[in-house]
Amino acid sequence: MQNPKRLLLSSLWLLLTTACHKPVERVYVSAEQSGEVVVVDPQTASVVTRIAVGKRPRGLVLSRDGKHLYVALSGSPRGGPNQDESKLPPADRAADGIGVVELASARLVRTLPGGQDPETFDLTPDGRALYIANEETAELSRLDLASGKIVQRIAVGRQPEGVSVRPDGAVVYVTCEEDDEVVAVRTSDGKVLAHIRVGKRPRAIAWSADGRNAYVTNELDGTLSRIDAHSHKLLGSVPLADPSLPEQRPMGIVRAADGKRLYVSTGRGGGIAQLQLEPLARERTYHPVGARPWGIAQSPDALRLYTANGPSNDLTILDLASGQMKHVALGGSPWGVVSALQ
Repeated sequence: MQNPKRLLLSSLWLLLTTACHKPVERVYVSAEQSGEVVVVDPQTASVVTRIAVGKRPRGLVLSRDGKHLYVALSGSPRGGPNQDESKLPPADRAADGIGVVELASARLVRTLPGGQDPETFDLTPDGRALYIANEETAELSRLDLASGKIVQRIAVGRQPEGVSVRPDGAVVYVTCEEDDEVVAVRTSDGKVLAHIRVGKRPRAIAWSADGRNAYVTNELDGTLSRIDAHSHKLLGSVPLADPSLPEQRPMGIVRAADGKRLYVSTGRGGGIAQLQLEPLARERTYHPVGARPWGIAQSPDALRLYTANGPSNDLTILDLASGQMKHVALGGSPWGVVSALQ
């Protein structure tokens, strides 16, 4: 029989050590070319570890409990602007899927179906399903996480790209690059509710804190569109142009934690545009941050922004208070980025 005093002391020690555990922030970056998720410590601006996940990891989403990271994997060969696709190697459809990374062990634990060439996706508020953009088949797929099966395929527009579920979970928006529109889909039955014309080559989506408005980045005309997310009507667009800087090409987007601002990575513009929401207008541009910043994320304490910069093969850490930046060499063509406390 255990000594009661020793058992009490052991229990108190366990409670004390659990209470004193301070979560640490980690930044997760998908490296498209090297097939890894690179884990970065933003405090020391250094690489912690690398997790092999599969071919062409791009979109990243954290599970609701923060224990897993979902990663879009693709067997389609990497192309690019003005690329002759007839000269590319054949696709490896067996490599398509959604990788599931267990963060505690830093390893890939399974790969779920993701449709053909999954690129970006979003998680429903209840954490039970993923909506995935399948660019090559012009579809939006719904993946049920409990069964590990795709339960719905919804025809949307040509070259679906960005995917985001409205905060109440009732509607999912998907940007369709080639059609210059956002398609609104009802999640209860997969019905297409609206085709919303926006700017040229829409990329990514963010929501207002109350979910009443959606904001869409339009790469080729350098604008940000605002949509009434209940009537699904375009309310207007604002330019991100800065006369002192190169042409801005809006790509990724993240809403500030206080709900008052948006931050947009500007791709070939090489910066981050900061916009106020009321009224919607560009406030400033942080420049340069890296070569073609794409994925963008905010730290849990809202003090820093991160961008994944493909051509310069690095991660930028931007301190919002000082405007100072650090760059972490990653290699492997960084694409997406998320931040979490572990």
